[in-house]
Amino acid sequence: MTGDGELRELAAKQAALGEVAGAPAADPVNVPMIRHWLSAMGDANPVYLDTGVAPPAMAQVWTMQAPVSGDRSPVNVMMTALDAAGYTGVVATNCEQTYHRYARVGELLTPATRFTDLAGPKRTALGVGFFATWVITWYADAGEPVAEMLFRVLKFRPPEKRAEPYPLRPAVNRDTAFFWEGVRRGELRVQSCADCGELRHPPGPMCPRCHSVNRAHVVAGGEGVVYSYVVHHHPPVPGRETPFVVAVVELPEGVRIVGNVVGCPPESVDVGMPVRVTYRPMDDELVLPVWTPRES
Repeated sequence: MTGDGELRELAAKQAALGEVAGAPAADPVNVPMIRHWLSAMGDANPVYLDTGVAPPAMAQVWTMQAPVSGDRSPVNVMMTALDAAGYTGVVATNCEQTYHRYARVGELLTPATRFTDLAGPKRTALGVGFFATWVITWYADAGEPVAEMLFRVLKFRPPEKRAEPYPLRPAVNRDTAFFWEGVRRGELRVQSCADCGELRHPPGPMCPRCHSVNRAHVVAGGEGVVYSYVVHHHPPVPGRETPFVVAVVELPEGVRIVGNVVGCPPESVDVGMPVRVTYRPMDDELVLPVWTPRES
């Protein structure tokens, strides 16, 4: 990837080339195109068709071309280098226009481009980027300037896209927070009674055996067997592709946990199937414990 210093050096070389002539317009200034422009812009001024001149703002229209492979114009070279360096975002900031005279019907215009400046890197609301500036001048047949436009664009490095939030988010409260904290750490935590040691899942506020509200947890080994399961086909579930397997997994620690079985075709899942827990990031914040087949 090109570094920022190399980009500035390249910009200086492109600026040193001065004005570089482009290809002449494919067609001369003509009445049908002027008429289309006036109609599109809602401009009813009769002076253009009556006197055979083009609206000044049409300067770009006469020489617009489709992108050309291998274009080595100063601007294209600079834009290509900025893209390769990761500055792929682009937004126009301003266009300053100067009109020397009207282009007349029958004239064939030729553009010439002069790359002038690359400023940056600068931090903006869109991201860190460079401001690139160049000037295009349109000349008539005899080399007389008709119009010129100064263009300035910001080429910025877009921020990394965050994953879309997974829509099926678990409820996290004081009873379950320890479990989800364990999942983030790669631990399968099972709630236990801090007084009698009874294990329970799902977590709750009170021990079902001794009714103590003092809670602790143990870290399960992460293996189990499918106790029961269903294959969900319909209705559609946000964030999931059907079919998928939802299983009750029995742990050797003596509790059962609900989770998806992944990593195998739904038809291969069966009661008694040995599985092992794994942890799957669903978005930038949520990790879910899921189950994959293991050899018995």
